[in-house]
This record gives sequence, C-alpha cells and structure tokens, in this order.
Amino acid sequence: MRVKRGVAARAKHKKILKSAKGMQHYRTRSFRLAKQGVIKSLRYSYRDRRNRKRDLRALWITRINNAARVEGLSYSQLISGMKKQDIQIDRKILAELAVNHNEAFKAIVNQVKEAK
Repeated sequence: MRVKRGVAARAKHKKILKSAKGMQHYRTRSFRLAKQGVIKSLRYSYRDRRNRKRDLRALWITRINNAARVEGLSYSQLISGMKKQDIQIDRKILAELAVNHNEAFKAIVNQVKEAK
C-alpha cells in the first residue's frame, strides 16, 4: 500500500512557517522563501552567539581602561600589575567593580600602584 506524505509535509511546512513569523513579505507565506529565511536566521544566530562574547569582552576592557585612567594607570599597566600581584579577577567582574563599586576598584588599583 502506498503511503502518502500529506500529513507529514503539512506539519513540516507549518513548523517552518511558524519559525518565519515576524519576517517580511512573502517569507511569511511562501514555504520556499520561509525556509530560506529560517535557515539564514539560524546561521546568523549561531554566528552572533559567538560574536556577542567578543563584543562584551571589548566593552569590559573599555570600561576598565576608562576607570583605570581616572586612577592614573593605563589598562595594560593595571592588568600587568594584577598579574604580578597574583590578583585573579576576570575582566567581567573587574568591569562590574569599575562601574558599580568604585571603592573596591580603587582598592585594587592602589594595591597595584604600591607594588610598582
């Protein structure tokens, strides 16, 4: 007996068209264009999950550099001094300290300055 694929094909098409919701023009109505759009959007999301990490690290470094310069050090001097002092705080936390907890950041900077 021959098996017809109408139900499976309909389900597959509905799944793709649901994923294409929010796209513009024929991408929301045409299965072929919707499929292309969904594949492309999944590629972009995969790529950009990695790029987000890069962008956030650059933001943290910028924030640390600005806060360090206010205290009279450059970013590279601060990081170098922290490594010599064996202060192991990652850039994410250091940026958080620089923005929201100035006293703690100043304490780290003063410890680095004293070691010079």
